[in-house]
Amino acid sequence: MHEIVVGRRKEDLKDYGIKCSGYIGKHIVGEREEAHLTNQIVLDLLRPHVMLICGKRGTGKSYSAGVIMEEIALLPEEYRKNLTAVVIDTMGIYWSTKIPNEQQVVELDKWGLKPTGLKDRVKVYVPFEQKKSFEDANIPIDFGISIAPHEFSGEDWALAFNLPMTNPIAVALQKTVNKLNDRGEKFQINDLMSEITDGRSIDTQTKSTLESMLSVASQWGVFGEEGIKIEEIMKPGTVNVFDVSRLRATEAWSVRNLLVALISRKIYEQRVIARKQEELAKMGEIELKNRKPMVWLFIDEAHQFIPADTVTVSTGPLLTIVKQGREPGISFIPMTQMPNKIHPEVVSQCDIVISHRLTSRDDLKALHSVMQTYLAEDMWKYIDSLPKWMGTAIILDDNSERIYTVQMRPRLSWHAGEAAIAVNV
Repeated sequence: MHEIVVGRRKEDLKDYGIKCSGYIGKHIVGEREEAHLTNQIVLDLLRPHVMLICGKRGTGKSYSAGVIMEEIALLPEEYRKNLTAVVIDTMGIYWSTKIPNEQQVVELDKWGLKPTGLKDRVKVYVPFEQKKSFEDANIPIDFGISIAPHEFSGEDWALAFNLPMTNPIAVALQKTVNKLNDRGEKFQINDLMSEITDGRSIDTQTKSTLESMLSVASQWGVFGEEGIKIEEIMKPGTVNVFDVSRLRATEAWSVRNLLVALISRKIYEQRVIARKQEELAKMGEIELKNRKPMVWLFIDEAHQFIPADTVTVSTGPLLTIVKQGREPGISFIPMTQMPNKIHPEVVSQCDIVISHRLTSRDDLKALHSVMQTYLAEDMWKYIDSLPKWMGTAIILDDNSERIYTVQMRPRLSWHAGEAAIAVNV
């Protein structure tokens, strides 16, 4: 039987067939009890995509994302060397892709697959302050990360503290940060606090408020002098997991949004230059010795980073990638339980959607903007017809303007996203 290729252009299908694609599952034919599996479904990894993965809790979003990460990491070297994956892991589950999936040996065998760990191809990053506690718990991690305060604008800092731009506190913070940046100072939190304390134009109450806010920020445990070296996390052929699951609840989303803003901005800047170099090499103007890889950016709980109803510090950089990232070679894969809560421009720009079970009509209406040729009621019927198996989903492929029902294949690497259970392991 022929494979169903999701997301591939007709001309690419003619030129490359199914090369540089990932085996993600099998097509489901029939409904409910009559359903059975037929053709393999493979995902195009040759070109960039904006691909939403959604579904209510426990239906397989993170599992499906892990399947795609595996396929990127296991591509033949001629393609793998030109790709890298960056994963914002808010649940702390993707470190386990280093380990073979020995818990599903029988199921994998049915699919003609074998457990495969990705130890050498997956790199896990945690905040420096937490690195030792992970190591003491024997959790496999590779690097610590920090954020350099001077890499953010005054507006970024105001958004990180959820301050309206016209708020006097926000205005004072922006002016101070911009002043330090204009002087070219690689400042730390303490430097920013000192500048505010010495600021003659800032009233006493505003100073006190800002000093308290920055004092709290200094305890977040993620700020340092070096910051993130984007060259390190854009190494060819790797899956780079940023585990931000253990940040304390009071500051978790502020820090996560700053991290995502910084990473996405740096990725975009790197790839814009890299794309121009690729074109110059194609013209014969330069010799491209070290090609920077195209990037697949996975973000869990994406509605927190690029929400529909408010602006966060990561909204701007992510919208830039959504609207302009495909040309320089950036794929964006947001994951969410609530597609109606994610910024509408994200959904409207998607060319692929993998949707596990949804129960909200609002969520289905949000997906409707992806494929106007289908009614929301049609998508509801497709989802409702799925058999009650774990890992079933529908795939909306804007390239072919078709909807497919799919059973996602079992993971080759260990999936750590299952809920805890009160029995001994």
